[in-house]
Amino acid sequence: MTDLTKSQRFEATVLPHLNSAFNLARWLTRSDHDAEDVVQEAYLKAFKYFERFHGGDGRTWLLAIVRNTFYTHYRQSQEHSRSEQFDEDCHSMEDISAHGAKTAENALQRRDDERMVNRALEKMPIEFREVLVMRELDDLSYRQIADVIGIPIGTVMSRLARGRKLFAGLLAHNGQEA
Repeated sequence: MTDLTKSQRFEATVLPHLNSAFNLARWLTRSDHDAEDVVQEAYLKAFKYFERFHGGDGRTWLLAIVRNTFYTHYRQSQEHSRSEQFDEDCHSMEDISAHGAKTAENALQRRDDERMVNRALEKMPIEFREVLVMRELDDLSYRQIADVIGIPIGTVMSRLARGRKLFAGLLAHNGQEA
């Protein structure tokens, strides 16, 4: 059996997790464009330091790099402080076909629900948002989240509990505004 090159091992270990990396970056940055930049830089760093990866969970290793890359950009951008709002219509428009009023009504309800969830997530402090995104959207285990963030599992559990409670409150509040 031939030895795989660094590039081949990298592709096999890290490339399959591109969607998870983008998803985390998207929720941290709140911008598709910025998330693409963060993921691109994170992948470059991951490739550069791939020799330091000694096996294990490539997804957790990559998400830790994505998170660290985001926080580096976040600290740098604090000086330039720009607040770009997430345009839900731009990011999740669905074609509403001519399948009748019920289909259109269902599509509109789904879009409204997505907007409510997105607004609630965006209002959350980042330390709660990131654990919720990793657990609920990317289905990472508590151990994986702890490894990505670099905190004890108990802290992950605490943040999830507090984040879920805050999230539920935000959803209820958003529902009352609608």
